[in-house]
Amino acid sequence: GQRWAALSVLDREPCCESGDAWYFRVGFTFGQSQLVCAAKVPKPCCASLRVQSSLGAHCSIQRLIGRFTDRLPWELVLPGSPGEQSRSPSGEQPAHLATCPVLQVLISPEVPYQTLAGFVKGSRGLHRTSPGHYERLACLLLLQVCMGLEHLRVQNMGQGDLCPENLLLVQCPCPAQSQQGKEASLGLSLPRLLISSFFKVKDKRRPYSTSQEQDWTEGLAASPSPVADELNVGMLIYEILHVDISLENALEFRSNRLPEIPSLSIYSTGLKRLAMLLLHRDPCKRVSIEQAKSILQVLLWGPRQELFARSKKTLPLLRSWVEVKRALLLLKLAENSAGAVGSPGLEEWLCCQYFKEVTEHTLYQVTQALY
Repeated sequence: GQRWAALSVLDREPCCESGDAWYFRVGFTFGQSQLVCAAKVPKPCCASLRVQSSLGAHCSIQRLIGRFTDRLPWELVLPGSPGEQSRSPSGEQPAHLATCPVLQVLISPEVPYQTLAGFVKGSRGLHRTSPGHYERLACLLLLQVCMGLEHLRVQNMGQGDLCPENLLLVQCPCPAQSQQGKEASLGLSLPRLLISSFFKVKDKRRPYSTSQEQDWTEGLAASPSPVADELNVGMLIYEILHVDISLENALEFRSNRLPEIPSLSIYSTGLKRLAMLLLHRDPCKRVSIEQAKSILQVLLWGPRQELFARSKKTLPLLRSWVEVKRALLLLKLAENSAGAVGSPGLEEWLCCQYFKEVTEHTLYQVTQALY
């Protein structure tokens, strides 16, 4: 019932601005300790976010632990607002701010430091100097996007606007000591990626148009729907890899060729193939988000195409490969636990999820599509 009065404002300016909200670092006193959370202030143009409260917990979905409606404290700065320019040098509350509008405020335990758009914009140099490390990081970020979208579909929800400006990055706990120095020097510490805006899906069926061009065009231009997710993730691959692509040239139907993705690392060809499958003009040949997730997992942790250069691809071969990889993974985790390496990081957790769920049948289908 105390609303802003129950929180201590830690920073006057937003720690992150997404396409649909501002985020402020706030503290909440709980017993003898203070919890640091994010106060999410949706922008006026955004739709209601009530559906977010009903979502089940997932590592790639923004959580909410509280909500209230109140006037924004006068000391907080919304970029571009009149109050930012008229703030008095003495720090006193300007008289006109007493009439500032009442806003909806959502409290999240995850504090974002950047959007995916900001990360991509600032990593062009990193992509040139360390393409292998950067494109592996790109695969891990895209994998988190697909995992979040898969979870939303199970709950009959959709992502409101799947663009880099609305995907949030949150710092993970420090990685293991053996990796920390190398990753920090490259600027490649893997963040958690969070989907933060949602809508209720009225119909989960994938629509198929009699006109391929109409289906492809309306998939992105129409109101958000599950069928648009595949197209948006395909566009996202190009954006993360710093390849210019617009809706106009992507929808150029006189050519079957999408913009070229340069081959800079062992991941480039696979990402190019995945983008092509997601952006296919024929919806019947377009891979689903679930299949895209599996393809990204194969790109990250194998099996690579070299496995099938020496032996014919069979279910027994793939079963043996999975069993060997699971044993090696368990051995690695046991060695790390016995040493001073520390707790497994996000990438290790994602890898464990892959080998926990994968089967030889899934691998056969995924490698057929990928290679």
